[in-house]
Amino acid sequence: MTSDGVTRAASTTPPSGAYGPADLASAYQFRTTVPPSSWTWNGRTIAIADAYDNPNVAGDLAAYRSQYGLPPCTVASGCLTKISQSGSTTRLPAKNVGWGEEIDLDVQMASAVCPLCKILLVEASNTSITNLGAAVNQAASRGASVISNSYATAGELGTSFYDFSFNHPGIAITAASGDSGYQGAWPADIGTVIAVGGTSLVRDGSTGWTETAWSGAGSWCSNYESQKSWQVKAVHDAAVTSGSGLACTNRTVADVSAVADPATGVAVYDSYGSSGGANWYQFGGTSVATPIIASLYALAGDHLKDSANPYPAQFTYNAWYANPSVLNDPASGSNNATCNGDPKYLCTAEAGYDGPTGIGTPHGLGGF
Repeated sequence: MTSDGVTRAASTTPPSGAYGPADLASAYQFRTTVPPSSWTWNGRTIAIADAYDNPNVAGDLAAYRSQYGLPPCTVASGCLTKISQSGSTTRLPAKNVGWGEEIDLDVQMASAVCPLCKILLVEASNTSITNLGAAVNQAASRGASVISNSYATAGELGTSFYDFSFNHPGIAITAASGDSGYQGAWPADIGTVIAVGGTSLVRDGSTGWTETAWSGAGSWCSNYESQKSWQVKAVHDAAVTSGSGLACTNRTVADVSAVADPATGVAVYDSYGSSGGANWYQFGGTSVATPIIASLYALAGDHLKDSANPYPAQFTYNAWYANPSVLNDPASGSNNATCNGDPKYLCTAEAGYDGPTGIGTPHGLGGF
C-alpha cells in the first residue's frame, strides 16, 4: 500500500502554472453557489485518513493558507485536529517523509476547496489494510461529514472482508482510483465509497478550462465487488454509446473525477524532508482529485440532507440522471490504447459515463 501523489522539483515559491485555490474555484465553479443560511461555516469537518505522521503538518498548512490569503486553521483554534487511529493526540505513528507529502497535499486541498471547514487528520499506524480501515472508522466516530482516502493498492484485494470500515451511510467517503491506468485498486473498488478518477485540466482561451481523461487515471470493472443499483444505468448507457454492447455488471470505477495530471497539477507546501526553503511542489495523481471531491461534498452538504439517498454516491448519480449539467463531461483521452480487449468505455473517455472520469467533474455544487 502506498500513497500515490506525484511531485515535481521543489522551489522556494509556488511553481509557475501550478494551480491554487482560485484556479480550482474557477475551473469547477464551486464558489458561485452560496451555502445554506442554516450552515455555520465551521459546522462541517473534512476528515483525512492517511498513514504515518507528518510532524510539520500544522506549520505547512499555515504557510499554504497564508500564501493564498485563506484564514488561519490552527490546532489552538480547533480548526485542525491531528489524532492517531485510536484517537490519541499524543501517541502518534512513526514519521514518514513520503506519507508526509501525502498528508500535506490532502489537508491543503481541503483548505483550497472549503477554507472554513474544520480538518480532522487521522493517522494510521502503518499502511496495513486493517489500520487504514481503523482510521476511517475513527473519523466516522468523530462526526466527520466526509472522509478522504487518497491512497490506492496496485490491484484488487480479491475479498470484500475489509469493506465494512468504508460503509458509513450519510458520510461521503472518497477513494483514489490510482495512478497506474487501466487496472484495479482498493479501496476505490468498494461500492459504498466514491471512486475518484483523474483528468488533465488546462486553461482554454475561449471556454476558460478544458479537461480530458488523464492517462494515469485508474479505471476497471471489478472482479469481486458487486455493482450498486445507482450505477447500473450509467454503465449500461456507456456500453451502448461506445458500441460495445457489453456492460460491466460488477462495480465499475471511477464514479467522478477531478484534476490529477502532474503536468497540470496543484501547488503544495511541504517542509518535512525538504531543505533550503525549497518547500513548494507541484503535485498530481488521483491523490489530488480525491480530497478535492471530498471537500466539495463538505462544501455543498446536500447529501447530508437527503435521507432517501443514504450513500452520497447515490445522491450524485441521481442528481446527474436528473440534470447532466450538474457535472462537466470530459469526453476525450484514455488510460489504455486497447483497453486490453475490454469495452472501450472502461478506459476511454466518452460522452456520459466512462471509466477514467466517471460521470464527470464538478460544475458548481449541484452534484454534491
